Amino acid sequence: MAVSGDSHHQGDSFTESFPALLLVGGMGTRLRPVLSSKPKPLAPIGDVSFLELLILQLHSQGIRRLVMCTGYQTQQIEEALGDGSKWGVGIEYSKECSPLGTAGALKHAEHLLSGAQDFLVMNGDSFLELDIRQLVRFHREHGGAASIAVRRVPDAARYGTVETDGRNRVVRFAEKLGVQRTGLINGGVYVFKSSVLQSIPSGPGSLEKDVLPGLVQEGVFALEQVGMFIDIGTPEDYARAKSLYQYLSEAALSTPGSGAQKDPAR
Repeated sequence: MAVSGDSHHQGDSFTESFPALLLVGGMGTRLRPVLSSKPKPLAPIGDVSFLELLILQLHSQGIRRLVMCTGYQTQQIEEALGDGSKWGVGIEYSKECSPLGTAGALKHAEHLLSGAQDFLVMNGDSFLELDIRQLVRFHREHGGAASIAVRRVPDAARYGTVETDGRNRVVRFAEKLGVQRTGLINGGVYVFKSSVLQSIPSGPGSLEKDVLPGLVQEGVFALEQVGMFIDIGTPEDYARAKSLYQYLSEAALSTPGSGAQKDPAR
């Protein structure tokens, strides 16, 4: 699914040099029974890959500078995406030779973020319907080290939750408890100040467990979203994503502000 033309959703939140990093280096072990020969981000959803949906979403909202943080089966991802010209974006690659985790992957890509005051990060195995410009504005207005898009779900048992005060400031990241209850979960989309990279050590590490909790004192803020959230971490969730292909495609191409869509599975 190629795209043409420029984004109609222009504004002053960021320019085309604003970078988006996609974390696409994971092993995808739980999906092996249904996806043995492909890296998880290339899982087919209809006639495109899951990763292509994320690229389309970024393009539709004016982002043109992408960095793929790759690891497992890097070559397949590079062959599938190339330089990004098919979608009207530029793609660079930060390749890890051994697993670095989500934090290590960010640190490894630091050399590709020169000149950026802040940057977007997206998990490569989840889709969150959101207005990216709104998240960037929110981040800059609050002045924290990081901002996270969060989503309230009726059953947060399999997720860690994000606890906030009355001013959208994160006070704690809670580990998954396995207890069925509603809660705010991390939607896998972040904006970080570039200075945060200086505090991330080289080598393996986790954004969720190592970096974000350590930034709470500096200021981490959460912006709640109401659109679709889906990850493809398990065969069941992957099957659900495939069944919602049409909706996901429309959501990826939609311009924020043109009418909020409701998650059909909620």
